[in-house]
Amino acid sequence: MPDNYFDEPVAATYDDDDEGGMFSPEAIDPAVDFLAALAGNGAALEFAVGTGRIALPLSRRGVRVHGLELSEAMVARLEAKSGADQIQVTIGDMAATRVAGTFPLVYLVFNTIMNLTTQDAQVDCFRNAAAHLEPGGCFVIEVMVPQLQRLPPGETFQPFDVTQSHLGFDEYDVVRQGLVSHHYTADADGRMRYGWTPFRYAWPAEFDLMARISGMRLRERWGGWQREPFTAASTSHVSVWEKTAT
Repeated sequence: MPDNYFDEPVAATYDDDDEGGMFSPEAIDPAVDFLAALAGNGAALEFAVGTGRIALPLSRRGVRVHGLELSEAMVARLEAKSGADQIQVTIGDMAATRVAGTFPLVYLVFNTIMNLTTQDAQVDCFRNAAAHLEPGGCFVIEVMVPQLQRLPPGETFQPFDVTQSHLGFDEYDVVRQGLVSHHYTADADGRMRYGWTPFRYAWPAEFDLMARISGMRLRERWGGWQREPFTAASTSHVSVWEKTAT
């Protein structure tokens, strides 16, 4: 099993640390609309389901949602929420663990593909997604575009959030395509809490190649969940790969 960076200390405050408004209706509703349309009348499998930020509202839309999650502590938070009994969760690695059945939709949101910190693991994740898809089914990821154009030559740190309650810095390793996110968060008592998470970034073209290796092809790519055009100025992308008929 890979390292779990979302164990109890992180899970305990995950739903409270609303980085970038990720728990706001403005962030959640367009994603749910997008995914519900792809799932249709079928079921969906969420890799790294976490505390159910997307899975629960998607389930309330009538989609039968299955979840795969490495962190038992995150799943415990999900299971304590209203509606969690409608979501089947399997504990396991999204790059390797299989769940029963196939789906018209597998999805992985909020940069989580980057939690797999080697190219091999990311390719395995694409292969695992394809293995769970029906022919013609879709694998969707939401992930950042590496912001290397903002790094002056020789610099490795880039702030991404600077507020009174949170300081966030990304540390880039451009040789290994590595990235470490450093977080300094102010608790209610005024003390600062530090946490860090390692990532591996990749360009959209590299993800397209992972999809081709796994028997999928790019169907569409957008700059966000509301189907904003993907351009050279986009800071993230929502990409949809379709499993080709065998």
